[in-house]
Amino acid sequence: MPAPETVFSFATFIALFGWILLVTVPADPRAKLLSGVIIPLTLAVVYLAYIFLHFSDAPGGFGTLAEVKKLFGKDELLLAGWVHYLAFDLFIGAWESRDSQRLGIPRLVMVPCYVMTFMLGPIGLLFYFSIRTAKTKSLDL
Repeated sequence: MPAPETVFSFATFIALFGWILLVTVPADPRAKLLSGVIIPLTLAVVYLAYIFLHFSDAPGGFGTLAEVKKLFGKDELLLAGWVHYLAFDLFIGAWESRDSQRLGIPRLVMVPCYVMTFMLGPIGLLFYFSIRTAKTKSLDL
């Protein structure tokens, strides 16, 4: 297995590539496939590998904040957590892209949503839903 730092760089690079596609060519079918399916699933496979190989012998757990801190004290599981964020944030960004295109929300309005979703996950989602709700006057999906 490659060094965790190498996997970190690879995962971050491909996620960033997905985000660049969302910003520059969001309507391109190949970009949609890459950013919304292929890259998140590739990251999911990396996540699965690290969880499978390193979770069972790790200290800590999810019962308390102290246990989570101990769990993520192991580099391989900290990396798994990072990959988890990258995969899910990109998946949400791709959904925001498809949804905004369907609703006719201008691409330039979406760029701050993408940046916030990439950097601050749930805050970007809240920001997108604010814009979406202002446009549709509804929370319906």
